[in-house]
Amino acid sequence: MGLLSPLAMSNSVSLHREFTLSDFDFALPDHLIAQHPTSERSASRLLDGSQSSPVDRIFRELPQLLHPADLLVFNDTKVIKARLFGEKATGGKVELLIERVLNNHEVVAHMKVSKKPLPGAKLYMAGGSRGGFEAVLLGRWPDEQGPLFHLRLSNDPYQMMEKHGRVPLPPYISHADSHEDEERYQTVFARAPGAVAAPTAALHFDEALLNVLDGMGIHRAAVTLHVGAGTFQPVKTEKITEHTMHSEWYEVPNETQQAIAACHARGGKVIAVGTTTVRTLESWASSGHSSGDTQIFITPGFEFRVVDKLITNFHLPKSTLMMLVSAFAGYEHIMALYRHAIAQQYRFFSYGDAMLLNRFQVS
Repeated sequence: MGLLSPLAMSNSVSLHREFTLSDFDFALPDHLIAQHPTSERSASRLLDGSQSSPVDRIFRELPQLLHPADLLVFNDTKVIKARLFGEKATGGKVELLIERVLNNHEVVAHMKVSKKPLPGAKLYMAGGSRGGFEAVLLGRWPDEQGPLFHLRLSNDPYQMMEKHGRVPLPPYISHADSHEDEERYQTVFARAPGAVAAPTAALHFDEALLNVLDGMGIHRAAVTLHVGAGTFQPVKTEKITEHTMHSEWYEVPNETQQAIAACHARGGKVIAVGTTTVRTLESWASSGHSSGDTQIFITPGFEFRVVDKLITNFHLPKSTLMMLVSAFAGYEHIMALYRHAIAQQYRFFSYGDAMLLNRFQVS
């Protein structure tokens, strides 16, 4: 075994420690939480963390850091207008956040209401019979003690959300959704409706940048993971091994599997655009299933099988995504990058800036 670099030595220490929730905490000034996107998608900043020392860049410089043999893998999920408002028969206000669409006009949703209705109760959404639709509560999900609600709508869920729904902006964005959010809280290549949160690392790609990448001969492929509202749920256990991950549906198409094999064969790097893409590819690699539900929880010590590089935004303190990027690039390296980002006034979270990471390897 060769000598370790100072970075590798510090990160190798992290592989042998037991992490707690507090390890992933950091102080973030409120003014660094981006409330609106940049004027142009690719004009956001890019922190190049692929070296031992951080380099400040603009996102449209990304092609300079890639090679024609590389493969960019995107999550092509499409954000649905999942937030719906209505009332109970008693007149009490109710808000639904559709988490998943099932068959037969049935959905699974989060519910905000002063007093939870009983199974069989009818909700009148977006005006009910006065131009809206109705929803009948069938029970809890996934079981009688489940945190979500199982409902049957009177009309097609996708049509009703498109007509009456609101963009489900993250809880840390303070303004109500607008026409700007309808366009910018969505990737330019969104295809498969089903997400209630955007795969935010991919928001930085515009058609001009994609054309540059195509012109360089850099390969592209897609997976689907319908991002759920659970991505914003805090971890409540100090011992992170006691945390239960939320479930999300994913798919890795055959053509993407073939593109990954071809990338490896030509000596290229598989570059995941976003943590949702990482979770999808590594779920497929670890389970052997190309589609299904995943509750994969990636923390330091995880053995990555597919992803070589990662493009990602900056994440919430104490979040499962902080744990994922720490597992990918090394805990000490990530914390140093976050300190740099805060000192250099990078913009954080969904509408914020991005960084490029290499997979940490002890050699």
